[in-house]
Amino acid sequence: MKTFTTNLVRTGILLLLFATISAAKAQNSFVTINGTLKDSKTGEKIRYATIAVPNTGIGTVSNSDGEFTLKVNSALNAESFEVSHMSYATAKFRISEAAGRDKTYFLDVKPIQLKEISVVPGDAREIVEMALRNIDKNYSAVPNMMTGFYRESIRQRRDYLSIAEAVVDIYKAPYLTNQDDQVKIFRGRKGSNVKKADTLMVQLQGGPNVSMLLDIVKNTDLSIALDNLNNYQFELGNVVNIDNRVNWVINFSPAVISEEPLYFGKLCIDQETMAITRAEFSLDLSDEGKASRVFIQKKPIGLHFKPTSTSYLVTYKQQDGKYYLNYVRVDLKFSCDWKRRLFKNHYTVVSEVAITDRRTGNIVKFANSDVFKKTMVFAEKVQDFADPGFWGEYNIIEPEISIENAIRKISKSMQK
Repeated sequence: MKTFTTNLVRTGILLLLFATISAAKAQNSFVTINGTLKDSKTGEKIRYATIAVPNTGIGTVSNSDGEFTLKVNSALNAESFEVSHMSYATAKFRISEAAGRDKTYFLDVKPIQLKEISVVPGDAREIVEMALRNIDKNYSAVPNMMTGFYRESIRQRRDYLSIAEAVVDIYKAPYLTNQDDQVKIFRGRKGSNVKKADTLMVQLQGGPNVSMLLDIVKNTDLSIALDNLNNYQFELGNVVNIDNRVNWVINFSPAVISEEPLYFGKLCIDQETMAITRAEFSLDLSDEGKASRVFIQKKPIGLHFKPTSTSYLVTYKQQDGKYYLNYVRVDLKFSCDWKRRLFKNHYTVVSEVAITDRRTGNIVKFANSDVFKKTMVFAEKVQDFADPGFWGEYNIIEPEISIENAIRKISKSMQK
């Protein structure tokens, strides 16, 4: 019997479908850097890249349009920020030349230079096994306090039904322990009814907790279930550059038929440290009934739910010899139709969290009353933490153009 937490992470998202009738933080001065990331040769926008201030925990990620905003506390006297992404050379830029301007930053593809190493694993599975054996060496054995920016959105076809986002505090428990991560909402905001739902109300359960549970290194028994490698067959793919370091790419696919659907995807593993640095995967949707049961926590009788695509992305960032969770994104598309009706409604659900700051030392867990519970619906709770004047110095993920337009509609509707 799987627990609720297990079901929550194995889906990456839990849906509640309902039928419808129709900590104090000091304010300091900061420098703002706005930009768009592009490939130096092709001009293509580079999405989900990591933008960070070296030797600090401060950072953000670029959105699906390659755009980003980075806010840096002036008291740090930081001279530069760096941009990294898989297969590109990590690039540094001076803050003094970037501040206050909206610029385009170009990244160069990094040629792979294979280094001679003393031990070459015999097969792809052995590489994964070595990575799992090295978790205690590569990931933090002490708790960390992280600041993150979380956003979730629900769209019916092209129209947004809801958007909610928050700055969250995260107690990141040590790896290789049974301690759970904790999430606390610091400040948040939301918009809803950008387009009124016609026959169905869609809600996400768990909110930012889902992102923490999708830390596949800490929760090896959940999500893609790395605690049982017999579930998968592994193949060695190409090598890629991540943060100017050579990584193996290990492709995996289901090797057995199990009660729960398994995943297709790939792991990036650092060739020197044997750390998992990136994971991309999607749920096996070949058995529609099995896949559907994974996602639905509650739905009305007579509603047919069909997941049509899923996409998960989890990245880690190295700092001071350890790897830390950096970014998690979940994309889910599904259709719903009612019995005896000819039309279908198509929905897209996206949730993402970017870690924007991190610290260690004298880290304590949150009081139980402050913890965002796994059974909660984020969009229902976030408005309790609204503060229109708050967002100044905190790093967020720049909204995509479509979300920006939806936010404008929300603002107009709230003014009426």
